[in-house]
Amino acid sequence: MNALNTTSVSLAVTPTVVSTLFSHYLNRKPLRQRPTAHLSYDEGLHLIRSFLDFASHHTVEELQAFTAQWVPHPQWVKVEDATIAEDQLTRAAEVLRAQLGEDGLRQVGGSQWWQWRKSKSVLQAEWIEMRSDAYERKKNGGSTRRVMMYIHGGAYFFGSVDEHRYQMQRHARKLKARVFAPRYRLAPQFPFPCGLQDCLAAYLYLLTVQDPTTIILAGDSAGGGMVVSLLCVLRDQGLPLPAGAILISPWVDLTHSFPSVSGHAPLDYIPQAGFHHKPSRAWPPPNEDDVAMLREEALRKMKRGAKEVPGTHELKGKQQAAVAEKDGSSKSSSSRSAWINGGVPTDPEKLLSVDIDGTPVKIKDQIQMYSTNELLAHPLVSPVMQPTLGGLPPLLIMVGGGEILRDEQIHLAHKCANPEKYALPDEAMDEKAKALLKRYKPTDVQLQVWDDLCHVAPTLSFTRPAKYMYRSIAQFGAWALAKAQKRGIEIMDDDAISVISQSGSESGSEEQEKTHETPEGEKANAALGQIGKAGDPLPPFKNHMIRQRVTRHGDIFHLGPESELPACCMPTSSVGVVKVATVKKWMATRKQWDHRYATSKAKVHKKIIKDMVHGYHEFGPDEHPPPSALAGRRRVGSVLVEGKRQKSLGLAMWSLWGSKHDEMTVEREQKAEKADEEPAVQVATEADGQGARSATDINNQEQPHFLEHGSQRRSHRRTVTDENQTGSILFEDTAVAQLLEKRREQEATGPSLLSPDFVPETGVVGKRPFLDGIALPFSLNKEADTASMVTLYSNVTPLPGSRPMSPSALSDDSEFPMKHNGHSKLDQVSTPALERPGLDTFVTAAENLPQSKKEDE
Repeated sequence: MNALNTTSVSLAVTPTVVSTLFSHYLNRKPLRQRPTAHLSYDEGLHLIRSFLDFASHHTVEELQAFTAQWVPHPQWVKVEDATIAEDQLTRAAEVLRAQLGEDGLRQVGGSQWWQWRKSKSVLQAEWIEMRSDAYERKKNGGSTRRVMMYIHGGAYFFGSVDEHRYQMQRHARKLKARVFAPRYRLAPQFPFPCGLQDCLAAYLYLLTVQDPTTIILAGDSAGGGMVVSLLCVLRDQGLPLPAGAILISPWVDLTHSFPSVSGHAPLDYIPQAGFHHKPSRAWPPPNEDDVAMLREEALRKMKRGAKEVPGTHELKGKQQAAVAEKDGSSKSSSSRSAWINGGVPTDPEKLLSVDIDGTPVKIKDQIQMYSTNELLAHPLVSPVMQPTLGGLPPLLIMVGGGEILRDEQIHLAHKCANPEKYALPDEAMDEKAKALLKRYKPTDVQLQVWDDLCHVAPTLSFTRPAKYMYRSIAQFGAWALAKAQKRGIEIMDDDAISVISQSGSESGSEEQEKTHETPEGEKANAALGQIGKAGDPLPPFKNHMIRQRVTRHGDIFHLGPESELPACCMPTSSVGVVKVATVKKWMATRKQWDHRYATSKAKVHKKIIKDMVHGYHEFGPDEHPPPSALAGRRRVGSVLVEGKRQKSLGLAMWSLWGSKHDEMTVEREQKAEKADEEPAVQVATEADGQGARSATDINNQEQPHFLEHGSQRRSHRRTVTDENQTGSILFEDTAVAQLLEKRREQEATGPSLLSPDFVPETGVVGKRPFLDGIALPFSLNKEADTASMVTLYSNVTPLPGSRPMSPSALSDDSEFPMKHNGHSKLDQVSTPALERPGLDTFVTAAENLPQSKKEDE
């Protein structure tokens, strides 16, 4: 098998690309009502599926190295590196220890091994934003009110910030935000809770530079599951929660207990039988029987002093099966502490067991790379197993209707909005869990199930369905920030200049496809219309939920009732219980891989025997790293360092393809703004426009207030505000600042309070004004006289320094400083030298009074 590189990947996926091109047009009728009706979507789906299948015949290390390669970014995107300080990692470890408790630390194998990092390795992150937005931010002081912390997916064991950057930069452009992406440690070398510690430390770092109301979390697939676990830790430990979170196809059930995982998913690219790879030192780790065999060989070598370990052919015959009958004997009869170093499997008494065809079977091999089988149902590994998902910030959960993980995501959304209805059985919760269930109120959730879309459809950012998903994400993110900050949030509105919006469908016009695939009755009952434009306000939450079914054209319909959703009809006692059908698919594929790569597995076992003889580093008597953890299989005297990242032409081309839409849209936006700023030149004469107002008349009129960011022009942005969709009310302990902000918003939409007869309400002393019973933080000058009193006093005796100016004095504009908008600062000019003209006589209708003098003709 060739190495995993750009050349080998290109040769492997090229036949798929060509065959998909022909089959797409030869089978257009079956594809008409599917997202695969678009050629770009069809090609992208089959390309990813082909790549994952090709990667499964390589080692995990090869896949990790390929997806972690350096990828260049477009010149219109600004990227900055950031380093998380050691004190934030230490604090994150303390928070995690408090969250796990003594029992949790025992389950994960200690409290020290998961804090270990490679020599000279630090936690790094990346800031991503549009260069134009960075320029505006620096011009306004360098601060920002919108930050998205994005945790990338990849089944917890592959992927990188570089690989996902083309998606993050789209989020940054749509939301006009800075995206903060941590480079967290990956399994199986760094299993749970290594990655969670890194993501928690990254968020704690953000809190030192940003207010929590300016932060939203986002993640796709495994990153979405990580976000849910992170939010639960923040909630339980009393740390500030972000303004909201966006979960894109979150992976929240590593036990695969929901019906959709057991079924067939032809519209998804996720492997139906799980992730299997060519054996290596990292994966799969040896099971309990393998360890017993390897230990015997290592002891034999040490006793005999042999220079060579058993041959590959001999070790092939000693390999153990991945499963065994539950009552069968195990070769691992020694205690767990005998061979802690190098990774010892979990307690055999707690191995997963299922009943297959009437025979109880226990699974000895580790299934998921992120966690041992013993921890698959842990609440921080599978967040769907949390006692309650209430008390979290508003969530947007996006589900692909054709993906294999859809049921667990739908169940997650309903459990967030109704924790009591979807709570685990009483026998599965202790007193602490029951207390948490009673403490936290339901979480507000917007659930969107997209018809027939695959897992993490925004990965195919160059497709039409992904366009609507990015807009929906930006709209929800802006709403969450606006709700938390009590202010409007401006986002992109680029429908008029979007390349995908203006281009026709690859398989026909969009309107014709919508007409054919949407029944007339269903179209008439459309719930909220199309979400094609960013910034559309969210509808009101009903029972803490917005339940939507969305087509690939962005049309929204009501999601079916819970009684029609398999994810909601599943008994809570079955959640987290491994299903027979899922195990059968996994066992069949695992058997094929063990047979095909028996020689490679024997070579790995040969290396393990050498390492056992040489010895491993230890963390202490109470530290038991999982079998795959790199921290527990370091040879004595060895120093592990991070390797240098290579450049990837393949990932660069994929990123270029994914960024092409953004690049073309940015160019169109710049041209549109330039056209608005530079009107066409025309020749005008003074004979044009006769009867118009004179220049003097226009200059003397009241000037309007200028816009904050320059001249008025057609904007390609929209402002999103919170319209009280969640039905929140103000309580007695609401901060005064929030009340004043609400008052200002009301005044902005209503008539001004400065009417001719308006008099501010003052206190007893007559100095401090009150507004709706709230004392304002300033005093009125008691000695000052109002204009009416000055006019009255002017007939009796002059008041020095307080008399108004005469009209004749006002005629000279040169004596007054002007504001930047052209208004005179009359209130800042004192006129002690000016005198009011004397009054000759009074004009009155009364009798026996002096008559007024007549002016000379």
